[in-house]
Amino acid sequence: MGGTRFIGVFLSRLLVKEGHQVTLFTRGKAPVTQQLPGESDSDYAEFKSKILHLKGDRMDFDFVKSSLSAEGYDVVYDINGREAAEVEPILDALPNLEQFIYCSSAGVYLKSDMLPHCETDAVDPKSRHKGKLNTESLLESRDVNWTSVRPVYIYGPLNYNPVEEWFFHRLKAGRPIPIPNSGVQITQLGHVKDLATAFIAVLGNEKASKQVFNISGEKYVTFDGLAKACAKAGGFPEPEIVHYNPKEFDFGKKKAFPFRDQHFFASVEKAKHVLGWKPEFDLVEGLTDSYNLDFGRGTFRKEADFSTDDMILGKSFVLQS
Repeated sequence: MGGTRFIGVFLSRLLVKEGHQVTLFTRGKAPVTQQLPGESDSDYAEFKSKILHLKGDRMDFDFVKSSLSAEGYDVVYDINGREAAEVEPILDALPNLEQFIYCSSAGVYLKSDMLPHCETDAVDPKSRHKGKLNTESLLESRDVNWTSVRPVYIYGPLNYNPVEEWFFHRLKAGRPIPIPNSGVQITQLGHVKDLATAFIAVLGNEKASKQVFNISGEKYVTFDGLAKACAKAGGFPEPEIVHYNPKEFDFGKKKAFPFRDQHFFASVEKAKHVLGWKPEFDLVEGLTDSYNLDFGRGTFRKEADFSTDDMILGKSFVLQS
């Protein structure tokens, strides 16, 4: 389910490489496949020839039931599901399903002073990811072999969320990096290619049956440290960092910073020990990969918007004067 935008683009290639027959269920509004930066024409042509496509809207539950039951798939990867109601028709359509693998989120955890988040930690039924939490509850209640993966912040080539891109825009423009409060808030990023290998590691794995796994990078990083890591990855000078108090500004509906302003990171020890999975990329290596294969080639998802930066920097300049 999904597979044409970010995570699924990398996951589908690994599945094809391992000899699986892969069908992408999408609305068909975007190209079913796309050539990756650095991917040879022959490799892309071979991959494209092996991908099947089922066009439909997953919110059309009757179509989902009829089309999936007609095909009788063995495994479902649900990359873009947000609500339990979107998953129920899939389970109804495939009573003999061997495994349902779900992309959840570490955002389901209840905010805590005790970190890193572990899979057994309390969850927040009011979080903005409550739909994913409800989906996990649905999977637990059904007679189905399921696995749920909870990424923290995902980054890498083709990232549609302005994570590393937000920093790269400012670094390229030679602008200061505005970071809320002290800048020592600790967060965590995981490369999309490492997330894809984790999704492969749970496939057909008895140890992954009815289990939840946090997936991200092994190291944690402060906001200030992330700005410096992005600069190093893109070959930019060490940035000027400006700290500000968000409470002193009214940004309206605009987001002045791409991360939640708190400590937020999770342990990946369970995945390492149970699955034998290990991330390939450290943070600077991963950011370099993202920069070289995406932003550094002049491609990005969102145009730079420095309007909130200008508000922050304008006030900072006045205070310094």
